Amino acid sequence: METETVAVHAGRSELAALNAPAPPIDLSSTYPIPDLDEAVEAFEALARGEPEAESPVYARLHNPTVRRFEVALAELEGTEDAVAFASGMAALTATLLAACEERRHVVAFRPLYGGTDHLVACGPLGIEVTWVREPCEVAGALRADTGLVLLETPQNPTLGVIDIEEVVAVSGGVSVLVDNTFATPVLQNPAAHGAAYVVHSATKFLGGHGDVLAGVVATTSERAARLRQVRILTGAVMHPLAAYLLHRSLPTLPLRVRFAQATATVLASRLEAHESVTRVLYPQPDGRQLRGPGAVLSFEVDGGIRVAARVLRALELITPAVSLGSTDTLVQHPAGLTHRLVDDAVKADLGITDGLLRLSVGLEDVDDLWHDLARALASARARIAA
Repeated sequence: METETVAVHAGRSELAALNAPAPPIDLSSTYPIPDLDEAVEAFEALARGEPEAESPVYARLHNPTVRRFEVALAELEGTEDAVAFASGMAALTATLLAACEERRHVVAFRPLYGGTDHLVACGPLGIEVTWVREPCEVAGALRADTGLVLLETPQNPTLGVIDIEEVVAVSGGVSVLVDNTFATPVLQNPAAHGAAYVVHSATKFLGGHGDVLAGVVATTSERAARLRQVRILTGAVMHPLAAYLLHRSLPTLPLRVRFAQATATVLASRLEAHESVTRVLYPQPDGRQLRGPGAVLSFEVDGGIRVAARVLRALELITPAVSLGSTDTLVQHPAGLTHRLVDDAVKADLGITDGLLRLSVGLEDVDDLWHDLARALASARARIAA
């Protein structure tokens, strides 16, 4: 079935039996267990990482509403299973813990989301990292104790595209993790190209309305079982209300992504021609791996941080805020915010300059957005000139 159809029906197979046209919300923190033998069996099954059991026993072990969302996301990503977490960083942390239990070295592509970069680099998980920029560098970076190769494509915030199949081919059998937050399952399915783990900050496009904090990992059944064990031990569970909101948002995901992408394409073209903009970063899809450029772009203003700050202050329709993938258009300053904890020299080398702004395009009218951008750019230029 096509993505649009899967997005509408995924994770809803049991609703007919429940006589429910919409997925119900189960907010229970604990569940009655009158039969001790059955309860012990259920507890042991969930502790092994099974996706469900005869009884949920306790909300940290299992929740039916969360499970429906996991099933839906796995269907969209084309994987055997998925495991949901309280945030994107919780999902990433659990994956690092699971994948690097015995081999504590990671090969990671830069740039990455700043939080991911900092988590891998600063060492709280006891992981060593070797940084690379291109797939051809991976083989030389591998060690006997490499447990994971980590990348994000398109990259945050420079929007570079990495060939997943090429990375998998040169990774020597080491599992590859792909952060698919920017592309979403609508535009890219990393597992189809060999990725072992597909991670999303579900806060972004999957939720799509700026009202959910969540993460999810799509993977094989075997790997999902270990991720659930980590989730149980760390308590990084997704709240059922968040799962309900995410599942509610999936049917409109293809519509939202494609509408925002069409707008972003127009804005990227207009920004390219603007006299105050020195460069525009926007993905170039190949149609094989990445099926569209997406709804996120970055642009650099002439004049560095002084002009960038004035542009942010002058905007009236577009919201200066971190995050992305919402119905409203958001703009933020990566060097000062999302990537602030990345070393300055590294940021400079990656092209994350003081004049770079990242734009996450929402669902507003394209001309209204352009009017706001053009007016803010002109205002900032005029103030600097004065």
